[in-house]
Amino acid sequence: MVSQILKVDLTEQFRRLPHAPIVEAVIEMRARAEVPWEESTIRGRLTPLLPGYQKIESQSEFEHDMQFGPGQDAVQRHRDLGWRGLRCESADHLHIAQFNRDGFVFSRLRPYDHWEQFQGEAMRLWGIYQGLASPSGIQRLGLRFINRIELPVDGPPPDDYLRMPSEVLAGMPLSRAGFFHRDVLAVPGYPYIITIVRTVQPIQVAGSKWFGLLLDIDVFSTEPFDLRDDLLTQRLIEMRWLKNKAFFGSITEQALKSFE
Repeated sequence: MVSQILKVDLTEQFRRLPHAPIVEAVIEMRARAEVPWEESTIRGRLTPLLPGYQKIESQSEFEHDMQFGPGQDAVQRHRDLGWRGLRCESADHLHIAQFNRDGFVFSRLRPYDHWEQFQGEAMRLWGIYQGLASPSGIQRLGLRFINRIELPVDGPPPDDYLRMPSEVLAGMPLSRAGFFHRDVLAVPGYPYIITIVRTVQPIQVAGSKWFGLLLDIDVFSTEPFDLRDDLLTQRLIEMRWLKNKAFFGSITEQALKSFE
């Protein structure tokens, strides 16, 4: 069987959803710092560049492992790998930026505004990270959108909102009390992988009449690339298109109408 080549059509227009169920949007660049990475130096240089990010916290890295052997008690080991970087939170608590030894991560929390604002702030902060870390390339680029659809416990079934296999067990008409469904999709002709997770989020507060459906879409690159701005921008645009296709292909029309 010959694999069909997918065409990423960047001219395609998607429906605007004023009440999209996005709870967090993330852009991650894994890019190793190639200069000395010391807290006092990095904090001193970074703080004046982020006047809108008033909460800056240190992040350290630890390694845990446990060894087992015949007739021996388990041996647990804990190793401190040292200071990793800084986590910076904006004054309105909507933006979180992580400047780490092994990369940069930017998150936008709910309410998500629009792509141009999200990408623009991420790229601005990425430029600051480049100035601090001097990376030579990006090992992995990731774009992740976590969606949460709130539904009443006594309301319609999840299948009315998320596209799921219609039959769980052949010949057994059982309804889903819960599920965790994960797809890993290769993108023929492009250096990307898409993972799509659909699951039920348990009730968070005892006695609550609402529960959540989670739709977690993660698009990431499969090969490293250099730091040409046009290449990074192009990949983000293509990954956004793939994310949108995954979202609209996972949501029912009934759900989409509730987001408009």
